Amino acid sequence: MTATVDFTLPAELEAHEPPEARGLARDDVRLLVGRRASGEISHHRFGELPTLLTPGDVLVVNTSATLPAAVPVLNADLRLHVSTKQPDGSWLIELRTAGGPFRDAVAGQRYELPGGASVTLLEPYSRGRLWTAAFDVPSVPRYLLEHGVPIRYGYVPRQWPLPYYQTVFAEHPGSAEMPSAARPFTDRIVTRLVSAGIQFAPILLHTGVASPEAHERPYPERFSVSATTARIVNQAREAGNRIIGIGTTAVRALESAIEGDRVVPAKGWTDLVITPERGVRVVDGLLTGFHEPMASHLDMLAAIADEPLLMACYAEAVRGGYLWHEFGDVNLLLP
Repeated sequence: MTATVDFTLPAELEAHEPPEARGLARDDVRLLVGRRASGEISHHRFGELPTLLTPGDVLVVNTSATLPAAVPVLNADLRLHVSTKQPDGSWLIELRTAGGPFRDAVAGQRYELPGGASVTLLEPYSRGRLWTAAFDVPSVPRYLLEHGVPIRYGYVPRQWPLPYYQTVFAEHPGSAEMPSAARPFTDRIVTRLVSAGIQFAPILLHTGVASPEAHERPYPERFSVSATTARIVNQAREAGNRIIGIGTTAVRALESAIEGDRVVPAKGWTDLVITPERGVRVVDGLLTGFHEPMASHLDMLAAIADEPLLMACYAEAVRGGYLWHEFGDVNLLLP
């Protein structure tokens, strides 16, 4: 299924810089809440989150940290976005021009990179704009930490330092792009949530590069769900408490670790695509950013919230001037 939530996103609703640059704290972005049972939509600040949840709720959070995964190409007017390490040691990469994906790449082409490094294209990846590639450096993550900058797209006009692209839960470097739904969380919000009886269950999923031009189905990503998280989630469900994913990455990982009706420890690669037809099996709600028209992630949101509520939330977000993208506002979808 392709998401049918279509709308016009006014240019002024694109967040061009972090909220800190707009005079706000991280945890002071706006929060639009939609409730499936009643159809009610309400407007809040993110700092109100502890009052909007119920003691016993479990928040599933992604502990992946963002890599500075963009580097300039020295022998061409291109930028290299480093995505996902493959099981054979090669990497998925995307070459981009100022206007979008570079479509004229050929296998065997070698591109020079800063620090005397290079990357060689091996073969096109099955999705088209991505390539498998080989780097001539001992460690690609270490190389990126020295020479890379965070990936950004045209709606963010200037470069921001890496800490602006990390969440409070970030522990394990590996994501090409920030798991941005968790960006508004701060230590003080986490403390208030714990004091209110809210539990946290960590998962790990390293994100690949997004496609702002072509809304493709998600491709396989590395994930891990621990025995501790499986136990927390299963016990909460047995007690009748709600499981709320913090971001689509958290939902994809958790829903990839199910046997029967229980969450089990799991790690490896997931190619799970959540649609309204497939549905969700353990997740009851979702906190997420606002996605672009017809984005594939909207299928997951429709599976959790149902499409009429989702469409109403997006219409209200546009009407109310909410901001989109990784530095924008957030949407909480509850049962």
